[in-house]
Amino acid sequence: MIALLVNPTNSAAECVIQEVQQAARAKGLQLHVLKASSESEIDTAFASLVRLHADALLVGADPFLSSRREQLVALASRHAVPSIYAWREFAASGGLISYGASLTFAFRLFGTYAGKVLKGAKPAEMPVQQATTFELVINLKTAQALGLTVPQSLLARADEVIE
Repeated sequence: MIALLVNPTNSAAECVIQEVQQAARAKGLQLHVLKASSESEIDTAFASLVRLHADALLVGADPFLSSRREQLVALASRHAVPSIYAWREFAASGGLISYGASLTFAFRLFGTYAGKVLKGAKPAEMPVQQATTFELVINLKTAQALGLTVPQSLLARADEVIE
């Protein structure tokens, strides 16, 4: 059984839940959805995670959850729950794995767009762009602490391996 942690106040939460439920069903996995929109709700979600004996945790991409990165990584470590996150900063902070769009690329793109607007470009006439750069980061220190062996095939695909 795996768990998904989302912020229920995020407008994309229900869409994320549906997509992850569909993927879990396709893999024959049971999914338990945990919701947290405050620091104390994160603690409560982890208590539920432990009671459920979840094998892994997927943390949804969300500004609030990202702002609680240290708390999430510490709780995952304390409860020995293998966790995957959306951004490399989580793996750099001790999370097991991150896979998602590059925040560095996104912030550069925001800056480029802001510069164009400041120079007179009309936002309505600017093209919509989506992330094209995704990063897979694996923290081997965390994997070892959890007693996990990361397959060589996954390590070979990683953009960064933290040793």
